[in-house]
Amino acid sequence: MTAVVALVYLAGMIGIGVWAARRTRTQEDYFVAGGRLGLWVTGLAAMSAGFSGFVFLGGPGYFSQVGSGSLFIVIPVGFTAGLICRVMGRRLRLLAAVRKLYTVPDAVAARYGRTAGGLAAVAVLAGTIGYLGVQILAAGRLIEIVFGTRQLLGEWSLPLAMIAGLVVVLIYSVAGGILAGVYTDLVQGGLMLLVAVAVFAWAVTDGGGWAGMTAGIAADPRYGEGFLDPLGRLPSFQVLGFFFVFGIGALGQPHVLHKFYMLRDPRGLRWMPFILGGGQSLCLLIWIGVGLAVPALVAKGRMILPESPDDAAAAFLLHHTPDLLAGLALAGVLAALMSTSDSFVNIGAAALVRDLPRALGRPVRPGLGLPRLATVAIGLAAFLLAWWKDDLIALLGSFAFGIFAAALTPALAVGLHWKRVTPTAGAASIATGTVLSIALEFWDNPPWAEGLPPSAVALAASFVVLFAVTLMTRPVPLPADVDAVLDL
Repeated sequence: MTAVVALVYLAGMIGIGVWAARRTRTQEDYFVAGGRLGLWVTGLAAMSAGFSGFVFLGGPGYFSQVGSGSLFIVIPVGFTAGLICRVMGRRLRLLAAVRKLYTVPDAVAARYGRTAGGLAAVAVLAGTIGYLGVQILAAGRLIEIVFGTRQLLGEWSLPLAMIAGLVVVLIYSVAGGILAGVYTDLVQGGLMLLVAVAVFAWAVTDGGGWAGMTAGIAADPRYGEGFLDPLGRLPSFQVLGFFFVFGIGALGQPHVLHKFYMLRDPRGLRWMPFILGGGQSLCLLIWIGVGLAVPALVAKGRMILPESPDDAAAAFLLHHTPDLLAGLALAGVLAALMSTSDSFVNIGAAALVRDLPRALGRPVRPGLGLPRLATVAIGLAAFLLAWWKDDLIALLGSFAFGIFAAALTPALAVGLHWKRVTPTAGAASIATGTVLSIALEFWDNPPWAEGLPPSAVALAASFVVLFAVTLMTRPVPLPADVDAVLDL
C-alpha cells in the first residue's frame, strides 16, 4: 500500500514535469520561469528549494545520532526568512528590473564586473554539485528502504538506488527546467506542510509523549543524558559554527535568492517572510518529532537501531505510521527531492552555459540543447561526489550550504548595501570563500580549527577579506542603473 501511494504521487509529479516541458521554449522560461510567478508559488518554491532530503531524511537522522545540538542548524529559520527578504530580496528584484538577470552570478557581475561574476559561477557550480549529491544520496537511501533493495543487492544496493534516483531527476529536470520545479513545489510544498505536522503529531504520540520519550532516551546508555542537553553530543564551537553559517550564510544561497527573479510583482515581498519562514518552521517539526521518536523507540525496544542514521526517518515512516500517511510522506519526500534537484541543476546549468562564457567574454548560445546537456553533466558529477564522499545526508548538505555561504554571502549582503565595496574586494572575497570551504572540508581536523565547521572558518575569512581589500583599494564608480538601485 505504501509503495503504491508513493508511486502514484510520483507519477503525478512527473506529469507536471511533462506539462512544464511544453511551456518551456526559451532560456528565460528554462531559468527563471519567464519571471511571471505569483507570491504563493514563489514562496513555496523558495521554501522547498532549501529543504527536502536535507531536512526530511538527513535532519532526523543527524538528530538521532548527535542529539539536540543538531537543532542549531535549523534554529536560525526563526529569523532568516525575514533577513533574506529584507536584505537580499528587494535589491535583487529591483536589480532584475533594470538588468536582464537570470542567475545570482548575473547580479554579482552587475555589481562587481565580469571577473567576480565568473568566480561566483564557479562557486555556484561547486555548491550545486554538492547539494545535488545530497538529493541523489537521499533518493538512494529512500529507495533502499521502501523497496528493500539492500537485502537483495548487498553492497551494490545504494549505488544502484542512487542511479535510479538520478535517472528520474534528470528526466524530470532536463524536460521542464525551472517551471517543472516551481509548479511541483506548489503541490508538494503544501503536502510537505501537512505531512510534517501529521508525522510530528504521530511521532510524539507513538514515542510516548514528551515525558516518555525524554525519560526513555536519558535512561538508555546508548544515548544518555547528554543527548538531550542543549548542545547534545556536539562540541560548543561546532554548534556555534553551525548557527553562524546557517544564520548569516542563508543570505548567500542562490537556489533561494534565484526565486526572487521569478516574482511577477515585487510588492509581494512584504508577505514573503510569512510564507517562507512559516512554511520552513512547520516543515522542521519532522526533524524534531522523528529525531526524538526514533531513539525513544529504540530505547524501549520497539525499534531496531537503524544501520545508518540516514535510514531513521524512512524506517519510522514505514514501520510506525499508518500506510496512507507513510505513503504520502514518502511520496512527498520523493517529489521534494525531484523539485529541489531541479532547482539545483537549473542554477548549475546556468552557471555552466551562461555565466562562465559571459565572464570569459564569449557569446551565450541560444536554445535549450546546451542547458539540457549541462544538466546531465552536473547530475553525473553530483552522483560521483555523493558516492565517493560517502557521508551522512546532513553533513553533505552542510558542506554544500557552506560553499554558497562562504563564497556569496559577504559579496552580496554587504555589496548590495555599501557602495564602497570594490570589484577587487568582491572578487577576492568570493575566491577566498570558495577555495577555503572546499579545501578545509577535505582537510580532516586541522589542529587550529578543532571543532569548528570548515564553512564557518571560510565564511569568517571571506568577510575579513572583503572588508580588508575594500579599505586597501580605491572606490570605483558604479554603473548608473546599479547605483540607482543601491540608493533605493
